[in-house]
Amino acid sequence: MRCAASLALVLTAGLSGLTACSPAHPAAEDVHVTNRSARHAQHAAAPLPRSLPTGLRIPSAGVDASSMLRLGLGPDRGLEVPPADKGQEPGWWTGSVTPGQRGAAVIVAHYDTANGPALLRDVALVRVGDEIAVPRADGRTATFTVQEIQQVAKDRFPTRKVYGPTSTPQLRLITCGGPIVDGHRADNIILYAALTS
Repeated sequence: MRCAASLALVLTAGLSGLTACSPAHPAAEDVHVTNRSARHAQHAAAPLPRSLPTGLRIPSAGVDASSMLRLGLGPDRGLEVPPADKGQEPGWWTGSVTPGQRGAAVIVAHYDTANGPALLRDVALVRVGDEIAVPRADGRTATFTVQEIQQVAKDRFPTRKVYGPTSTPQLRLITCGGPIVDGHRADNIILYAALTS
């Protein structure tokens, strides 16, 4: 299903916090993950300077993307997502810090689209403790370790937890999941990760 989520914020900008996937014909099996979190937080690495992300690698999910789209806000003040014809490309929200900087960097990728399974089609294989690597324009790679996995109904989207300020470099990777209800994927799957190298 095309995950054209209106991933949004209830922060200083005063935007609404709602996520929804656009209707489409089913393109992949329903995906469900078990909510898990690390018992002990990983030691956080020192923040990196600002540098734009250029790709995304998640070995446990078979993800090896060599590009990164730039996502802004749409007319409805919702977060843009990659278009359906770019379902194999992740997108970084330009309103967040760059991956590796202090704060929460936000990346969005499709689970599936009207064209079929997409970049995060194997998101259910990701486990707490797995690595997510984000190559950067400065030649460095920000490596994050997954600390929490959450599947949540869109009407309970944890806006402040996802978009709120953090004292250490963090990554939030968001995709769609769950069953199709009224033509939409009902849930979001969120990977929370901390910079560890």
